[in-house]
Amino acid sequence: MSDWLLSLEGTEAGHDLALALALMAAVLHALFGALQKGRHDPWLARAAIDASYGVIALPFALFVVPWPEPHMWPIFAGAFVIHAGYKLLQAMTYSRGAYTVVYPVVRGTGPLFTVIGAGLVFGERFAPGQWLGVLMLSGGIFGLALWNLAHVTAQRATMIPALWLAFATGGFVAAYTTYDAYGIRATADPFTFLAWFFLIDSFLMPVLTFRRWRGLTRTEVLPLLKRGVMGAIVAYFSFGAIMLATRLDKVGEAAVLRETSTVFAALIGWLVLGEKVGRMQFLLMAVIAAGAVMVEFTG
Repeated sequence: MSDWLLSLEGTEAGHDLALALALMAAVLHALFGALQKGRHDPWLARAAIDASYGVIALPFALFVVPWPEPHMWPIFAGAFVIHAGYKLLQAMTYSRGAYTVVYPVVRGTGPLFTVIGAGLVFGERFAPGQWLGVLMLSGGIFGLALWNLAHVTAQRATMIPALWLAFATGGFVAAYTTYDAYGIRATADPFTFLAWFFLIDSFLMPVLTFRRWRGLTRTEVLPLLKRGVMGAIVAYFSFGAIMLATRLDKVGEAAVLRETSTVFAALIGWLVLGEKVGRMQFLLMAVIAAGAVMVEFTG
């Protein structure tokens, strides 16, 4: 499969596959965020997910994929640090703000910064129509956050700190998207990067939450572990899809399309978490989708 994927780099077929992978990542990333928010402590939910995908990654990293080249170890170290900052901020955000308010801010901050980062790191250039699409998408996402802020009553006392944390988390989203795209392009086999990334990335949150786990009863632990396994599977397909998309095609375009996850997050918040979605929210989601379409078709 690695050889087949590498043969598609820079081709029209590779572009189409990257588009499909980015959209798949959008759906799954919204589901991943809902799994972490949900009814459990977001710190423990994230720890359960990370531990689960570390256990799954271990045999693949050691026995299936090629061993990483020596120059990859500093890259993995950098990825660990960036993702650690992202996960800490994300958990702090989710513990303070309603999902449909803070999630759009996290995701709305990322595309613009990622497009700029991809231009600086990879020399990517966006056409004027694509920039308009990015602004429409980000504007729609922030509009969705503001609308939800005005109407959502949950966790109002901590909402303003949650929004600042969400903005900072979005900066880390842009940082890890650009950095990980560099990392997956730096190794001969993209699956080597993915397997070892998940293994190395799995240690932080279980260690940080060790004391919290000790205070749980067995009836509390089992649902968290089930959520962790489910989240790990979603994470593999979500993160793996977007990383492969950035290997096959432009980083900026893949990142923008991935942020249509905000639309799916709103639907999940409405259908699964019981959070209301009105006409204005649907209109803003249409603006987000239109912005993503402009980025794709005006390039």
